[in-house]
Amino acid sequence: MGSKAAVLLKKAWNSNMTTPRLIIAGTGSGVGKTSLSLALVRALTRRGLRVQTFKVGPDFLDPTHLTLASGRPCYNLDSWMCGEAYVQQLFHQATAQADIAIIEGVMGLFDGAAPDTSSGSTAEIAKWLQAPVLLVIDAKGAARSVGAVIKGFDTFEPELRIAGVIANRVGSTRHAEWLAETVSSSSLPPLLGCVPNRALPSLPSRHLGLVTADQENLSPTLLDSLADALETHVTIEALLALANTAPVLPAPAPPPPVPTPPHAVRPVTIGIAFDAAFHFYYPDNLASLEAQGARLIRFSPLQDARLPESLDALYLGGGYPEEFAAALSNNTGMLDSIRQFAAAGGAIYAECGGLMVLSQSIETLDGCIHPMAGLLPFRTRMCSKRQSLGYTEVTLNGDTMWGPAGTRLRGHEFHYSQIVESPEESNWNPAYQIQYRRNPKPVLAGIQRDRIMAGYVHLHWAAHPNAVRTFLNFARKEKT
Repeated sequence: MGSKAAVLLKKAWNSNMTTPRLIIAGTGSGVGKTSLSLALVRALTRRGLRVQTFKVGPDFLDPTHLTLASGRPCYNLDSWMCGEAYVQQLFHQATAQADIAIIEGVMGLFDGAAPDTSSGSTAEIAKWLQAPVLLVIDAKGAARSVGAVIKGFDTFEPELRIAGVIANRVGSTRHAEWLAETVSSSSLPPLLGCVPNRALPSLPSRHLGLVTADQENLSPTLLDSLADALETHVTIEALLALANTAPVLPAPAPPPPVPTPPHAVRPVTIGIAFDAAFHFYYPDNLASLEAQGARLIRFSPLQDARLPESLDALYLGGGYPEEFAAALSNNTGMLDSIRQFAAAGGAIYAECGGLMVLSQSIETLDGCIHPMAGLLPFRTRMCSKRQSLGYTEVTLNGDTMWGPAGTRLRGHEFHYSQIVESPEESNWNPAYQIQYRRNPKPVLAGIQRDRIMAGYVHLHWAAHPNAVRTFLNFARKEKT
């Protein structure tokens, strides 16, 4: 591997975790965490290192950028949805064949699921993984005041280690000198770099934030430009040294063994909608299905004429169906195939964008109405303002494909669409009660009937093997 950062590869579950690791956190959203994370990952991979990336929180978009930059799947580390044991297990497994782990934070360092605790925050992940924190601060329009901000972050939670700082959007060489003097004279964590304003190339964006990364909008040339900018203003070896200061972590307890279905039990084949319109999936969710014997087949509701053959279940995840509403509606062969699959008793689970394509129609912002599969008793409409954003805890109302009544799962919502013209009287039932963080009163949501379940909540079930087993058993039942 030819680098001081090269370390022994990860061992079995009885070994300690020694992977160098670094969390790139910010004083808030929009300070440049993603650009700097991508730049660092690219700089490290150009040195021949195997970089395992992670994203704190429930984000679906940043991980696609980090995946392209590293050439390895990026995993979400979410303390509120998954809990400490699962986060440590996932980190241990994902870094088994990596030389270094780079973890991009979410929002500000201490922002998470609640205003009075670090639950769901980057800070909580940093403490659980004993990872040094590289704090990114927007220095535009400030000089000595930057020191006060760093001081506040450094002392807010004494058990958290801020190991270094990068100042972004620095105005001039003189500005950088002032910042360096401020930090060095105030006994603060070291200033490891000053990145000039507009030195980092812009990343493509859209109304919901960053676009999903692909080779066209996040090309090798753009990644190299990001890395070149970072290497001009930050000493990469200093960041490597920082990552190497992470202490050895005891290996977490191994995950409970997953019961292997009896040889006679028929394997489950699940169709995963995956294309430009549908791609919001947690990779560990999909891996948990495969770990219990499922076979996953990707298909494109945009491009394919019909579903793959011999499926037991469909999983229609989130994405941007509104951006491709006309094409989805015009692909009548696929919509017919989904309807036929449902009529034959196939199990269908849909989240957010998947719910929209199962509805009667999608009304886009221009007022056009695009017919969809028509399996759900309502239509959906895009709105100019966000309709929901936040963590959710759901309690299943009845026995469902994810577990018996009373089962609790966690997830999050983020959508600009809304349900309209839902009949008050129908033979559909609410799928679950949602406990929102902002509302103490549970709300009935989601929809289910027979072998179809849909809702706006993106569930994270990889930490719940029993829920995965229930879903596969449900899908395994013979279709009518």
